[in-house]
Parts: sequence; structure tokens; C-alpha cells
Amino acid sequence: MRGGGEHGPHAVLLAPDGKSLYYLAGNFTRPPFDPSGPPSPDHRSRAPTNWGEDLLLPRQWDAGGFGVGVLAPGGWVAKTDADGKIWDIISNGYRNPYDMAFNADGELFVYDADMEWDMGAPWYRPTRVAHATSGSEFGWRSGTGKWPAYYVDSLPAVVDIGPGSPVGAAFGYGTKFPAKYQRAFFICDWTFGTMYAVHTEPAGSSYQGVKEEFLGRSPLPLTDVAVGKDGALYFSTGGRNTQSELFRVTYVGQEPTAPVDAHDSRSAELRELRHKIEAYHRQADDPAQAIEFVYPHLAHRDRFIRYATRIALENQDVKLWQDRVLAETNAEALITGAVGLARQADKSLRGPLLAALDRLDLAALPETQQIELLRAYQLVFIRLGEPDESLRLSLIAKFDPLFPTHSDPVNRELIDLLVYFRSPTIIGKGVALMEQPSKPQTTELGAILGRNKGYGGTVASILAHHPDPTQIHYAFALRNMKEGWTMAERKAYFGWFERAGTWKGGSSFQGFLRNIEREAYENASERERLAMEALGARKPYQPPELPKPAGPGRDRNVSDLIGLADHGLKGRDFENGKKMFAAARCLICHRFAGDGGATGPDLTQLAARFTVKDLSEAMIEPSKVISDQYRATLIETKDGQLVSGRVFTETDDTLVVVTNPEDATKTLTVRRDNIESLQPSPVSLMPDGLLKPLNDEEVLDLLAYLLSRGNKKDAMFRK
Repeated sequence: MRGGGEHGPHAVLLAPDGKSLYYLAGNFTRPPFDPSGPPSPDHRSRAPTNWGEDLLLPRQWDAGGFGVGVLAPGGWVAKTDADGKIWDIISNGYRNPYDMAFNADGELFVYDADMEWDMGAPWYRPTRVAHATSGSEFGWRSGTGKWPAYYVDSLPAVVDIGPGSPVGAAFGYGTKFPAKYQRAFFICDWTFGTMYAVHTEPAGSSYQGVKEEFLGRSPLPLTDVAVGKDGALYFSTGGRNTQSELFRVTYVGQEPTAPVDAHDSRSAELRELRHKIEAYHRQADDPAQAIEFVYPHLAHRDRFIRYATRIALENQDVKLWQDRVLAETNAEALITGAVGLARQADKSLRGPLLAALDRLDLAALPETQQIELLRAYQLVFIRLGEPDESLRLSLIAKFDPLFPTHSDPVNRELIDLLVYFRSPTIIGKGVALMEQPSKPQTTELGAILGRNKGYGGTVASILAHHPDPTQIHYAFALRNMKEGWTMAERKAYFGWFERAGTWKGGSSFQGFLRNIEREAYENASERERLAMEALGARKPYQPPELPKPAGPGRDRNVSDLIGLADHGLKGRDFENGKKMFAAARCLICHRFAGDGGATGPDLTQLAARFTVKDLSEAMIEPSKVISDQYRATLIETKDGQLVSGRVFTETDDTLVVVTNPEDATKTLTVRRDNIESLQPSPVSLMPDGLLKPLNDEEVLDLLAYLLSRGNKKDAMFRK
């Protein structure tokens, strides 16, 4: 496996046939074979391997520098034989899935991770359970590039779980539990110490699910779950130097626990149809026969069947089915087929394909098909080339009168297209929409907030300072418009960032906003910039002045800190703890309860997985355990320089390294041909001695603050 670390290869699972193995890998793992290499009967993929980012407008990489340069296909599932010789990529487009399991009917389920730094942004995608069907794509792309679940060229989740760190997963088959738990999909969240039971129901040829908190405790850094031969459920804890334990869960109660038949015959006919179509997720021996069988299902009411049909067609010679799509009169079949043509045809088909799509009246379609049609147009331009001037003007005339609509998702896709076309009216319309609140999206976060007492923290802060993802999307799109602004529009646009600056989100949230604002500013002319500064339309970000501890401080070791905490974490001062979080410079690199920098990990939920001993070691000996996500790189150059820092961006020729963990603007560019050696640094970016200036009472207030998850009412603060 070409990959490692926390986003590397994760799980190996025996297939239902008892012979094959399924591998699961995170997004830092290369596919098991080079798709650009010569064809081999031992190497194949259910979906064609011409993976692309498929983003109409330029992306921004993560504001904290994580995952820069990592491209599609993202995380993947592949099937192999016992010798590891034959590889077949089944599914891709994940972020960092850690585990997977087959249900009783042989359907594969994967528990995928979120990018928690994105919380509050329109591209945030919660942890979720996915049904990993043949050829499936789930749309992970790095930075702002993550696809929304409604994109027609991807598939939706079975159920969204929320923020967390997915680890082990298993179905409850064989447990001596009540019937619904025997059928449940148990999934473990390391970050928040929660195991969920996901109850799935057939939905067409796929499934939909409902999550239920099954167990939880603080701290409880869950790692894996399995069913024992005794009918009990076993789970383990540990990771990142936390306490490792093994637990056994049994049922006590009056409900029957006799074994149940876990097979589900509901919608079996639709699943069987999907499987028959998926059999053509390869180059067929008789392509004409394959096309004849699958083509009628392009317009099927079931999204997973339509998707499987498109993948089957994409595996056949495009010239054998392109004319049928171009002549299609059914809107659903035309849209789905057009997506396949955009992905597989050559550029000569762009004109006929656009002419076919032009037959559809966007305003007359239901919302779902409107979104699908707009995505089909996007893919035509992404894959087959930009429109010429005449076509650009005709497309503006077609789409401009339709914007805005009553639908936020339709508006998001329309503004992207109209910015891409450089519509002369899109700036005024878009800026006006940035002043209008979109439909609130707090339901999911509200449910997460209530799942245990100490959850609070970042999520509570987001709810209290609620960001508007749709407004952010408009700002993100409009940053690309270099011309056509009035000064009033510039002032309104840049004034919006002052309001957005009060919103809370994940570690990269404010960094994303700053980067959007910076790019928009850089796209203005020099004359416009001077005018904006004169009008006060753009204010540079100023970090708060850090308070100073009262002291006097002293040197401490881990034992000293543990000894202090043993009897000192009562009657603490919450506000002083918050003050010390800044005084000890933690605030510069770490977020806590929605505030702080993005260079280091968000510390809001560390109490869910760190004991006092773990926290003491992390503060006194920061280099003892370093996460891959935050590790520096040591670069020795051929001309004798030694560079240490986090690699922020990379190209074929250069690496850009952030050399100051407290200031991401301090960078150094290193040419690859000047690199003598490159290796992970054994020294943490977090400096030693940060607690030294604090006196013992200040240290205890800081410890209590960190362990409270930002909860002022925690028992540690009772007088």
C-alpha cells in the first residue's frame, strides 16, 4: 500500500464469499495500481479511472494547510484475491474511512470521516455511513472542493452522523440482544467517546438509516468493536497514548434475545436489478447487448439504479451509446446520460451535447432535476472545454433570468455557472443575496449538541454564532469576478466579511473567510484597492493582544503537573483558565470552544479522550506523541540549509513550507531539485516550557478550563 499514517490503509475484511479480501484506505493512500499504466487483466476499477476534481470554479486548499495537493480518488475500497495479485477498485471518494462491514444481504457499509476544520462552511460534510455499491463515488475533494451530496455524479450517505472521528464498525449479528440491535450497524466515534447503533431500512435499491446513541462516556476513546462467540459485544479503547482498555457489553432486560433472521427481503427486486446492471461495470464481451440491457434504466426512479446504469454505460465504447443519449426525450435519461458523455466523450461532442441539454426547460423541471441539469452543464465545461464567446453570451441569456430562485441548492449551482460565464448582472444579484439569511441548518448540530452533557465547545459556539453557509458560498463564488463591480458593491461585499467574522466554525473556518476576502481583494484593480481602503471597506485581521500571567512561574515535570491536579481541580476559576489559555499562547495555535488558531488541533473535546496524565504529558513533553496531521518536516537542502516546518503547498517543482507555527504567512519556498533529504521531524511544533511563566493556581485554572470543554457550569468551577 502506497500510503501511511492516520489517513493511510485501515481495514481488511473477508468478503461474504469467504475467499476474497476487501481493503479500505484513507485519502492519503494511492490506489493499489497506477491507473495511467498499461492495461492489465489483474488491475481494474468498477468506475472508469479518469478521476477528476470536477470543480467548475477554482478551489481553495485547507486554510490550515492539511491535505494540500491530495487529489481524487480520495479514500477507496478495493477487492483482491488471497495473494493480493488481482485488484478491483469497488468504491472511492471517501475522506478517511476506518472500518467497514457487510450486512446479511452482502451489501457493504463504510463509516467515513469528516474534516472537522470545515465546520460552519458550505463544504463541510459530517461523518457518515455510506453504502459502498459497485462503482460508487462519494465526492471527497480536498479543501473547499468537497462535493455536495446532491451532485448527480456522486451518491448520498445512508445517514449523516455529525462531527467525530470514525473508527471500528460491525453489525450486531450474533449478539444476544433485542432484535433491532442484532440487525444494527454499530459504529465507534473516537473523538466524542460514543458508540452509535445505526438502524437501516431499505430505500429503493439502497438504504436509509437512523442513528441511536448506544453507549458513551467521558473519556472513552473508542477504537474498535466486535461480536463475541458468547453473544456479547466487545469494544476497545486507546490511541494517541490514551488508556487502552477492553469492555464487554451484555443485555439485561425482558425483551427476547433469540437469534433473528437478519436478511431483509424488502426491495430485494430493486437490489437484484442494481446487481444485474453492476455486472456490466466492466468492458462487456458483447457491448451492444450490455447497452441494450442497461440503457432503459437511465430514467429509473431510483437514484442508485440510475447511477449504476451510467457507470455501466461509461465502461462501454462511448460511440455505441452517445447518439441514443443525444436524441433522448426523457429529461432524467438525458441528464444522466449527458453526465456520462461529459465524463467519457472527447471534446468534439461538446456542441451536440450542449444542444441536447438546451432542449430542457430548467424552470419547468422539479428541483432535483434542476440541480442535476446544472451539474451536467458544469461537467460539460469542466471535462470538454470552455465555451466560446458566442456560446458564453447565449448561456448567460438562458440562465441569468432564472437567478435567483426560491431554492438555495439551485441558487448555489446557478451562481457558480453565472460567475464562470462572467454574467454582467451576477455581482449585483449575488451581493444582494449575501445580505439575506438562508434556511437555517441547525437541526443536525443541535442533535449532536444534546448527545451528552459535556459536548458543548465548538458546536455550541457555532450554534450561538450561527454561520450562514449559503452566504459563504456566494462570497466564495463572487471572489472570482475581477471586473464589473461598482464601488457600492465592493463596499457591501467586503463589509459582509466584518459580519461573517463574528461567526464561529471549525479550525479552518475563519482562515477560509480570510482567504476568500484576500483573493477577492487581489482580484480588484490597484485603483479599486486604493478606493476601498479610503472608504474603509476592507479591514485587515488583527489578532487580540495576549494577557500576561501573574506568576511567578517555575519549571515543572509531568509528575509535578499530575500531583497538582490530584487535589487541585476543585473551586477553579473558569474565566482565569480562559485567560491563561491565551497567556500560555495556546490560543495562537489551538481552537477551544470556537476561538483560536488553526495551526494545532482543536482542543475543545480533548477531555473525551485525554486523562489528566495524558494532558500533562502533552503539555510538558509535546514531542512524545505527534499526530501525522500536525508533524513538521525536516528538509536539508543541497546548499546547506536546514528547513523545519509544515509543508503547506507543493507542486512538481517546489514545496512551500510554513516555518512559523504561530504565523501561517511566514513561508519559505524550497525547490525540489535542491532537496538533499526530507524526513518527518521528531520535534513537535509546539514549543517546550509554555507553562513555565504561570504559577500553580494559574496552571490549575488552565487545566480545569481544558478539561471542562468550555462548560462554565462544570463541577470543577463550583466554589
